Amino acid sequence: MAQYKCFNCGKQISSKVLEKRFVCPYCGSKIFYKPRLQSVKLKAV
Repeated sequence: MAQYKCFNCGKQISSKVLEKRFVCPYCGSKIFYKPRLQSVKLKAV
């Protein structure tokens, strides 16, 4: 299950909640983003 974050209030919302209505249940915003994991960069030797 994917996790999204509300752009307005910053709360995490699961995709299960957003299936029925694509609106933040906390603030009513309609703008979301999917947080990315931090990538580690390695230097070649």
